[in-house]
Amino acid sequence: MLPRHGEDKIVMSKKKEVELVQKLRLRIRGYDHKLVDNSVKQIIDTASRQDAKVVGPVPLPTEIKKYTVNRSTFVHKDSREQFELRIHKRMVDILNPNPKIIESLSNLNLPAGIDIEIKMI
Repeated sequence: MLPRHGEDKIVMSKKKEVELVQKLRLRIRGYDHKLVDNSVKQIIDTASRQDAKVVGPVPLPTEIKKYTVNRSTFVHKDSREQFELRIHKRMVDILNPNPKIIESLSNLNLPAGIDIEIKMI
């Protein structure tokens, strides 16, 4: 039955048990896409050895920073040079992590130039 104008809405809902799922979200960033992919593979292998459920890797959009610089300061001022910096990103979720998984991830030896951001959701 729909409520009429001026009447309170009738709300009928059943309580459902919702299981809280903790997530460990890892964002991996780097300039070289091969290093990023190898690091993600190493992280997934480490988590799967601890019997964790892994979601990903999810490729995130590549961030491109472009810089334009004058080639000369005086005479050839119209001549310019352009450079770009590409930052490749991946995201991995680990569902219901236990302390062993977190400890093994912190002990990983990853190559230089790889940045990992860890967030608990």
